[in-house]
Amino acid sequence: MRAVLQRVSEASVTVGERITGEIGPGFLILLGVEEGDTATDVAWLVGKILPMRVFEDEDGKMNRSILDTGGGALVVSQFTLHARTKKGTRPSFDRAARPEVAIPLYERFVAELSAGLGKPIATGEFGAMMKVALVNDGPVTILLDSRVKE
Repeated sequence: MRAVLQRVSEASVTVGERITGEIGPGFLILLGVEEGDTATDVAWLVGKILPMRVFEDEDGKMNRSILDTGGGALVVSQFTLHARTKKGTRPSFDRAARPEVAIPLYERFVAELSAGLGKPIATGEFGAMMKVALVNDGPVTILLDSRVKE
């Protein structure tokens, strides 16, 4: 399972003309589910994201977590995080989990993140063509991979 974690001043996701989720300061999380991912991958990612200290303290140092700041979270499914580009110029997405596997894990991720934050999580719409708008704060962008764990 991969997540691109972006610290934002604000972010939103739109499907068609409808805004499905929006937040102020917090994290925009692009989430890709891979074949073979399990609830263990969800727990690892949530366990890394919640205490991650990338928000500034009163001295301007990245020393506060989203739990410390009370920030929001917007989670958007993105199977393209598992693109393979080794051969040719057209990416292969065969590593991405099929919807019957990915949707329950995506929903579990959202539920566990919500429980950890103690508030609802804004989301996109799984499988839809979405327009994501954000103001990246910093910029701060971090890639997390439950299989690499760097």
